[in-house]
Amino acid sequence: MPRKIQIRRSGVHGKGVFALEDIPKGTRIIEYKGELITDAEADRRHPTNPDDPFHTFFFSLSDGGECIDGGVRGNASRWINHRCAPNCETEEIIGARGKTRVFIYAKRNIKAGEELNYDYRLQQAGRITRQDKQNYRCLCGARNCRGTMLWLDR
Repeated sequence: MPRKIQIRRSGVHGKGVFALEDIPKGTRIIEYKGELITDAEADRRHPTNPDDPFHTFFFSLSDGGECIDGGVRGNASRWINHRCAPNCETEEIIGARGKTRVFIYAKRNIKAGEELNYDYRLQQAGRITRQDKQNYRCLCGARNCRGTMLWLDR
């Protein structure tokens, strides 16, 4: 039985997903659903919203070449916000017929009322500029916030 979650306004950014009950560490909360597309198709579709060009529902798969477009046939998972010190994490699992599925798990115990979040670790080809960091500015407010949703090599 899936855990109860709710989409509502977030203090971090736009909409967010919140726990309606306590969620124990390690619990599979939700699958990131949407249309499976190639990276080339994602590039063609980008930007989804020209007024907010750096906001998408694309989830890039680690095997390279494909991503899930949560904006098409997606579910509540697309509203889970980024946080540099997240309470959730994602895991890719190879399912039936070799299809990759993405699940969001509780990284620690989550209390009812808490907003769910995971580190997007957005990747970009080439050198990351100051403007790139600003385009993907992080608003999470974590003590160890890196200031951007982009994954910076450490």
